[in-house]
Amino acid sequence: MTHGGKYAEVKIAPLIDGISSDSESEKVLDVINPSTGQLLQTISAGSDGDVDRAISSARRAFDDERWMSVIPSLRKKVLHRFAEKVAQHAQTLDELDAVEMGKPISLCFAGASSAAEVVRFYAEAVDKVMGDVYCSDKSSFVAQQRVPRGVVGAIVPWNFPTFNAVLKVSPALAAGNCIVLKPSELSSASAIVLARLAMDAGLPPGVFNVVPGRGETVGRALGLHDDVDMLAFTGSTVVGKKMLQYSAQSNMKVVAVECGGKSPQIVFPDGVDLDAASAGIANLLLTNQGQICSVGSRLLVHRSIQSEMIDRICTHLRTIVVGDALNPSTTFGPLASSPQLARVMDYIESGDADGAQLAFGGKRVLSESGGYFVEPTIFTDVPLNARIAQEEIFGPVLSVIPFGDEADAIKIANSTVFGLVAYVWTADLSRGMRMAKNLRSSVVINSCAPIGEGAGYAFSAEPNRQSGIGTESGLAGMESYMRRHLIWFNHA
Repeated sequence: MTHGGKYAEVKIAPLIDGISSDSESEKVLDVINPSTGQLLQTISAGSDGDVDRAISSARRAFDDERWMSVIPSLRKKVLHRFAEKVAQHAQTLDELDAVEMGKPISLCFAGASSAAEVVRFYAEAVDKVMGDVYCSDKSSFVAQQRVPRGVVGAIVPWNFPTFNAVLKVSPALAAGNCIVLKPSELSSASAIVLARLAMDAGLPPGVFNVVPGRGETVGRALGLHDDVDMLAFTGSTVVGKKMLQYSAQSNMKVVAVECGGKSPQIVFPDGVDLDAASAGIANLLLTNQGQICSVGSRLLVHRSIQSEMIDRICTHLRTIVVGDALNPSTTFGPLASSPQLARVMDYIESGDADGAQLAFGGKRVLSESGGYFVEPTIFTDVPLNARIAQEEIFGPVLSVIPFGDEADAIKIANSTVFGLVAYVWTADLSRGMRMAKNLRSSVVINSCAPIGEGAGYAFSAEPNRQSGIGTESGLAGMESYMRRHLIWFNHA
């Protein structure tokens, strides 16, 4: 059973060597539209055999160098054509993501147009990653070049399906690798379309393969396979740890994992624009219904402005338009699945049980639609040891925690197991520098509302603590998909 429109045209099945094939598994999964609770399509749960076939295809493609040996100028042209095709099909890709996981079609953030820009960046990066020549004596020549790792298993989450797939695929391809992509079972359609667009752009068959299915099956098989040279994973910390275990249990493949977060929004009463701060905090919480690893889910606010900030944030939350993700007027869609709804509601109930005070929202809405909608929610007086203050919720729930001084704010901000990103709102340059140096994560300092695109897609970030391992994005992120190959030439 399928949903009409563009979605019905996408066959969700293993795409191996450029050919769509039936899965070897007889087990099936239901793909549900989270806006309506209705069945979209029944797909295979995937199998070890599907993964074996895809990895064999990628290995043949890497070993015969059908992509790795392509001259850089031509590789750039292929990736630029891929970027153009992603841009041309952006509306379709955004619709597929909206219908499968509830990302509002009106939301430009991390959409298909942005994904096209990521591909363009890495197309230009093909010939920008350099090697090294070392000082040596006159009887030797010592150099180091960066070479592709080989077969990359890429496992991506459901929250921004097109964008997250491209974040893995683009640098891996630019570096000369071959790929087996495992999309989330909740949102596989855009991954199939992306692989077909890449081949239409001139990518040889076998270089970009897709295997849909359960994480417990397909993801595990990728992680344990001895012919995978690198695992690139984005998802929960719990599953990220499994990826590291799979590597140790198999061939010690390189593993890069970008995992969970519990990011603080830290607001000081030192002249910062509180209107801009409240708007920025509210907008990030609302984006994709708070289903972002870097969402600012903890508001650390100075006691003197706590009430004022909460009032201003609530004003922004009241402006949302809740509804079907495919409706252009919707600004706040559903959570991605029934289990995700149950998870978020459980955290909301735990907030009350742990002694926090519900200040806004907290209820399921539009239940008559069959969709998985929940109000944006704010808790105040949140104890530091409460689950909603320590654990990643992955939903629109904000925990408000007051602080007294700068040292107190730093201590609270660093009090979780995560270290992904922190947001600091201050008009004091010196304070901003101190915060940047003392917070155990990437740090965004806002002395005003963010304007423009900053570094675009050139910046790189590396998570800390249980938020992950490895560098993502930018040229440094591309280097993660490459091995440093030493060449030492002794001569008379």
